[in-house]
Amino acid sequence: MNEKLIIYYDGSCPLCSLEMDRLKKQDKHNMIDLINLREENFNKRFPHINIEHALRILHGEYKGNLLLGVDVTHRAWTLVGKGGLVAPLQWPIIKPISHLIYLFFAKYRYPISKYAGKLFNLKTTNCNQGTCYDNQSNNHHWRK
Repeated sequence: MNEKLIIYYDGSCPLCSLEMDRLKKQDKHNMIDLINLREENFNKRFPHINIEHALRILHGEYKGNLLLGVDVTHRAWTLVGKGGLVAPLQWPIIKPISHLIYLFFAKYRYPISKYAGKLFNLKTTNCNQGTCYDNQSNNHHWRK
């Protein structure tokens, strides 16, 4: 059984990729593996993950259990020592509300990414087939 959290994320979503970058920078003990759903051979490597469903709601696996949506976020930030910041996501009254907010964000992540990037001057990335670039015109600064 894998002790790491595996997160399956949409690498073509700029804010999603930015969030995964920020999460991974906090992962000092290498507790999280990030897998881009847009990888060319994703279906062969992870046949148990339905890509269409995973593109609608964030998927993760931890200790043999499938996690979805805010449960993935909560587990990830807890593993990197920031659990106090995301603890409310698991509180009985807040959890269903945060889940609905997450589903809205997931559905509209591309226009939200575009708007937030412009509004807050965020450095987002352009990801294509499992490879991400610093910007659309710079194909020489790859990151995994």
